[in-house]
Amino acid sequence: MAHEETSEGVRRITVSMPEETFRSLDRLVKERGFDSRSQAIAEMIHGQAATHLGEVGTEVVAATLTLVYDESKGTLLRDLARICRDHIAEVISSQHVLLEDEHVMEMILMQGPVRKLRCIADELVTCKGVKTAHLTPTTYLIPQVHMKRDELSR
Repeated sequence: MAHEETSEGVRRITVSMPEETFRSLDRLVKERGFDSRSQAIAEMIHGQAATHLGEVGTEVVAATLTLVYDESKGTLLRDLARICRDHIAEVISSQHVLLEDEHVMEMILMQGPVRKLRCIADELVTCKGVKTAHLTPTTYLIPQVHMKRDELSR
């Protein structure tokens, strides 16, 4: 694979692929509305890198956890809130959407070591009434909103 550095910190590479894969790539670019093959390939590589980091488990990542649960189940809402509060350093925010039949879809935004985020997801999915949980990590991070106290004194 040949590569060269261009301005703006962008690297150019040459990729060879079978004709069928090439046609699939062009179809994907068109159907998903990418500006170019390069943009589509970069997005795919980024997604695979996030998946890999999610499997390795030591990197700090931002992630969303999507839960679907039955809110009518006993102490479920209290249990979910307690778990999120127990992990307040990792849980940034959440949003819930009311679904039919007393079901809720909740999206929880988190950041931290991916192993820890997986443990939080495991705790939440095992609560009685939770139907599904899907953790989606990204390699991008949420910028720090406030400096730590020791940084303020410098």
